[in-house]
Amino acid sequence: MIVAVFQGPAGGVDFLPALAEAARTSGADLLICPEMATTGYNIGEAAEDLAEQADGPTARRIADLCREHRVAIAYGYPERDLGTVHNSVQLIDANGRALANYRKTHLFGDLDKAHFSPGDRTVVQARLGELTVGLLICYDVEFPEMVRAHALAGTELLVVPTALMRPYELVADVVVPARAYESQVFLAYANRCDVEGELAYCGRSVVMAPDGTELARAGAGEELLLATVDPARLAASRRENTHLADRRPELYDRKDQA
Repeated sequence: MIVAVFQGPAGGVDFLPALAEAARTSGADLLICPEMATTGYNIGEAAEDLAEQADGPTARRIADLCREHRVAIAYGYPERDLGTVHNSVQLIDANGRALANYRKTHLFGDLDKAHFSPGDRTVVQARLGELTVGLLICYDVEFPEMVRAHALAGTELLVVPTALMRPYELVADVVVPARAYESQVFLAYANRCDVEGELAYCGRSVVMAPDGTELARAGAGEELLLATVDPARLAASRRENTHLADRRPELYDRKDQA
């Protein structure tokens, strides 16, 4: 599978047609957009005003784009569900079918907590082509338990839209590569690179292989990254790097270690 990671500003839905066309022209099977890509992230109460249901007008428009350009799209958006609003990511396949919808479980500071309710599902995944794709959002990936839960549940490609701001570049440069290697998964991390209010997003989007190799890495500006995610490479890495097989879970919750 060829994955395209868009690093750029949140531009509503209007930016997506050209982006979807560029991704498919480049041979991509999956286009990944940043956190809250359809509205912006640091937008205060507007996040609640702009929130839509998972099958709302934005989802239907993106589904049309998926069918038109024959590319799957994962995009961040504010989701309304009855009386609550979530910071969510949805995956729609090239046939326009909604495959998976994940709600951010670990809310970051007042930016999230003032406007969103946390999700309560650790692992949300779907089969896309020859890969099992899992979804997390931004701060979630900084908790190793979340990535490990995906690996143990069979996730092969972990998709993580984010809105990582300065001065937290070490998350993109150190934490994300470590998560991919220690849990033996491909990890695609799609960040912003613009300024929104007082936040300056740091870019540094990356697609990591499970063996610790950077398959593609962005700088500080707008970019469309392309990387090949090969299940055979995952299998080879797991044979060589046996972290999952060598786990000893019977030790991890023992209370007699102190």
